[in-house]
Amino acid sequence: MTGNILIVDDEAGIRKVLGISLADLGYTVHAAENAATALTIIAAVRPSITLTDIKMPGMDGIELLRAIKDRYPDTEVIMLTGHGDMDLAIESLKFQATDFITKPISEDALTVALKRAGERIEMRRQLRAYTENLEHLVEEKSRQLIEAERLAAVGETVAGLSHTIKNITGGLDGGLFVLGKGIELEDAAYVKQGWELVRGNVDRIKTLSLDLLNFAKSDRLEYRQVNPEQPAREVFDLMRSRAQDHGMDLILDIAAVMVPAQMDPEGIYQCLLNLVTNAIDACVDTEPGDEAQRIILSVRPIEDGGVCYQVADTCCGMDERTKARLFQRFFTTKGERGTGIGLMLTRTIVHRHNGTIDVTSQPGKGACFTINLPGQKT
Repeated sequence: MTGNILIVDDEAGIRKVLGISLADLGYTVHAAENAATALTIIAAVRPSITLTDIKMPGMDGIELLRAIKDRYPDTEVIMLTGHGDMDLAIESLKFQATDFITKPISEDALTVALKRAGERIEMRRQLRAYTENLEHLVEEKSRQLIEAERLAAVGETVAGLSHTIKNITGGLDGGLFVLGKGIELEDAAYVKQGWELVRGNVDRIKTLSLDLLNFAKSDRLEYRQVNPEQPAREVFDLMRSRAQDHGMDLILDIAAVMVPAQMDPEGIYQCLLNLVTNAIDACVDTEPGDEAQRIILSVRPIEDGGVCYQVADTCCGMDERTKARLFQRFFTTKGERGTGIGLMLTRTIVHRHNGTIDVTSQPGKGACFTINLPGQKT
C-alpha cells in the first residue's frame, strides 16, 4: 500500500512506533501531535488515510473526525482508542469513521483497518469512474432529447441528470457502508438500515431508467380514435390496490356520456399514471388526519369535442413557489425518491396533443391537476 498517511496522537512514542510500521508498509508517513497541526498537514498533503487518537488535549479525535469529513469527505479516518473509550469509538462510526483500533495497537488489527480503508478508497474510485461513464451516456441521450424537444439549455439538462445519478451513487455508497458495518458489528438495526438504503436507491435507478425511456419515446406518439375513458380506467385498475395499501381512497369519476377522441392512449395513460402516482406519494408524506386521504381521477367531455382529465387529492398541497417550478426540467418534490422527469414527460405529451396542463393547490388543502385535450379539428 502506498500514498500519504497521517498519524495524529499527542504521545510521541505512539507516533514513532506507528510511523515505522506504516513506512514499512509503503506509506509516506506524516505525523501531528494535535488536531490543529493535523488540519494544516491535511490541507497541504491531502493524505488518503488519517489515524487519530480519540482523546487529545484541545480538539479531540471526534471533533477532528467531523472537521476532516466536513472539509475532505473522501479522506478515510481510523480512530485509535483505549479499552475504556469504546462508547466514543462506536460514536465515531456515526460520523463516518472507517474503523477503530484499540490500544495497544496490534499489527493484525492495523492491517485489517488499513485494508478496509483501501477497499473503501478503491470502491469510491470505481463508483466515480462508473458515475463518469453514466454521465457520459446520459449526456449523449440528453443531446438527442434536447434536439427532439428543441431545448436550448443543454448544460442544464445534463447537469440535472448528472446530479440525480450522483445522488443515487452516493446513496448506494452510504448504504453499502452502513450494511457492511452492520454485518461486521452483528448489528441487525445497521443491517436493516443499510439494506433499505441500497434497495431504495436501486428502485431509483429503475425509475430513472423507465422515465428516460418513456421520455425518449414521447416523440413517437401514435394517435388514433379511442374511448377517452380507457387510459383512466387502466390507471385506476393498476393503482387502486396501492392506494388502499396506504389507507387512501382512489375514486374514478367518469361522465355518463363520452365520445371517442383522437389521442395516443399509451401517452395519456403515462400522463395519468404519473399524476396519480405523485398524488399517492404526496398523501403518504401527509400527516394522517381523522378521515382517509382521497384521490379523484375524473374524465369529462369539453365543448369542442375534446377531453378534460383531472387528478385531485386531499393531501398536503404545495405553495406558490413549488407550483411555479413543477414542470421545470428535473425538479422534484419527492427529495431523494424522485427523478424530476415524470411531470416534464407529462407536460411534453400533453403539449404534443396541442393540449394544456394546469395545477391549482394550497398548502394543506391538496392539489388538482387538469389536462385539457382539444377535439380533432375538421
